[in-house]
Amino acid sequence: MKEEDASDRVGEGRIWPPRNAFAPGREPGAWPDGKRLAVYVAVGVEDYVAGRGVTEDILPDVPAPDLVNQSWRAYGLRVGGPRLLDRLHKLGVPITILLNTAVYDSARPLLEQARRFGAEIVAHGEFNSDALDSMSRGEEKAYLQKVAERILREEGRAPLGWSSPWLTHTRDTLDLLTECGYRYLLGLRFDDQPVWLETGHGPLLTVPYSVEINDSSAMIGRNVSAQEFADRIVDEFDEQLSASADTPLVMSIILHSFISGVPFRLHHVGRAIEHLSQQKDAVWFARPCDIYAHLTGRDF
Repeated sequence: MKEEDASDRVGEGRIWPPRNAFAPGREPGAWPDGKRLAVYVAVGVEDYVAGRGVTEDILPDVPAPDLVNQSWRAYGLRVGGPRLLDRLHKLGVPITILLNTAVYDSARPLLEQARRFGAEIVAHGEFNSDALDSMSRGEEKAYLQKVAERILREEGRAPLGWSSPWLTHTRDTLDLLTECGYRYLLGLRFDDQPVWLETGHGPLLTVPYSVEINDSSAMIGRNVSAQEFADRIVDEFDEQLSASADTPLVMSIILHSFISGVPFRLHHVGRAIEHLSQQKDAVWFARPCDIYAHLTGRDF
């Protein structure tokens, strides 16, 4: 990519080229206890505004009032989410929540469960009907601040990480994230290692985020079966574990309460994660905040 092309696509082009966290180059390094592969599991806990913005639907083109898809998404907050979090906790896998802050009002018991399990809360907007790309710079800054302030009020600490609803960004997003106090971003995969981006307000860490090992894009967007999705998790893990013998890597698994929390999907996703959990001696199961803390030497 030419430098002027980068400038056209992302802000003023400051982020190019990305800089690997294990610098210089890809020299050997390690996660805690000498482990080479870090794995995090993120669960999208989302709320929507009926009739506004983009929605995640299991049955397309239902005329208003679309009670069918509304009830499917609500199932995730009432039933699927608690089951999914419980399964991860029983397998000893740390939990990362990608949180729409509206869930504090619509499904507080689910967040109380996440808190008991020591989950990290990553800011994921207010509603998943929202999208940054329609916002002006001022609107986007106010939105990022509003979400952080709600999490601070509820959790007693501001979120370290951000993941945009629908993975949308503007030319200003990266600068605004660091300006508003966020320290890492989930949503990009430059590499299988974390990557630093330079912004107008300091460095921003991008922790690898797979849009393919993601139940939304795979099982809903591409109609991949639950069994095939589980096989993808296992295949990605086995290959990453082998490749990490030479250099430390990160694997992400992105799930959603109303998708992988449905029983027939949970059966297969649970099977796949149980396969991963059998390698605890070789793998660091972490939250993104733990990865950030390890790389920077800062506690969170």
